[in-house]
Amino acid sequence: MYILGIESSCDETSASVSHHRKILSNTTVNQLIHKEYGGVVPEIASREHLELITKVVEYALLDSGVKINQIDAIAVTNGPGLKGALMVGVNFAKGLSIAKNIPLVGVNHMEGHLFSNFIDLKEIRYPFLCLLVSGGHTQIWNVRKYKDYELLSNTIDDAAGEAFDKGARLLGMPYPGGPEIEKLAKGGDLDKFKFPIAKIKGSENNFSFSGLKTSLYYLIKNNDEDMISRNKKHIAASYQETILETLIQKMIFISEKTKVYDIFISGGVIANTRFRDKIAQINAMPNYNINCPNMKYCTDNAAMICMAGYEKVINNNFSNLSLDVHPNLLMNQ
Repeated sequence: MYILGIESSCDETSASVSHHRKILSNTTVNQLIHKEYGGVVPEIASREHLELITKVVEYALLDSGVKINQIDAIAVTNGPGLKGALMVGVNFAKGLSIAKNIPLVGVNHMEGHLFSNFIDLKEIRYPFLCLLVSGGHTQIWNVRKYKDYELLSNTIDDAAGEAFDKGARLLGMPYPGGPEIEKLAKGGDLDKFKFPIAKIKGSENNFSFSGLKTSLYYLIKNNDEDMISRNKKHIAASYQETILETLIQKMIFISEKTKVYDIFISGGVIANTRFRDKIAQINAMPNYNINCPNMKYCTDNAAMICMAGYEKVINNNFSNLSLDVHPNLLMNQ
């Protein structure tokens, strides 16, 4: 079964072709223009998607060696995300569905991240926990089976990716902040500065990163520029380590609480190499089996949309041409 996946929820225009759970091509164009503005500008993102989407889809098909008339279904992200950006992808997919008489499947972007771990897997074992950690989401889900998801943990304020972006901004680094902090942190002393890991009274399952950001703000405010400049790599290393340790401590806490030790980690933050090193250490512990997608499938891409689309198709869960965008779509909707 061949699936054409289309992703345009934010600032990446991406198309992919899969055969069952094998990715044949994955073409992604990052909209670098947003760096100038320190964040994604929705109107610009929509215009860029409009300019890019036809060529990106054509290239993905060409790279896969699969003709459009061989495609069995078109899977497209219809939420959550930026409304205008989502509309570009959904309307393109609907037009292609009509023109070529190909079945259509609407895909939840976060479900795509979850299923990015399924790429190249021959067998999926349920239940498992999934830590979804990205720019806009930091959640832990108990996945009992397809479409049987329970939200166990969420952030009460910022997501981990936002904590990276806001920390980078405070340190005078460009957007996106995660890769910039990771780059600066290499060679830094991760124990040089102590930042708080939030303990939320009455909400011990959940994450919080706002206190960490505030702590960094006051560290910078209460010290002279020379001190901050001399210690910038140490600050970045300590700040990054606190974010990652927060994620790991909560993941282990939830795992022990539920007695579920098969864990998938998805989302852009898992592209962080220090995070992967820490995960490898946990994997060496008894009972734990933690899986992360290949680095190229961590940030937003259409390969993960193919995977989620494939699960929908084999479960006969198709969409019709009334498919609409839902910027605030929840995972279990």
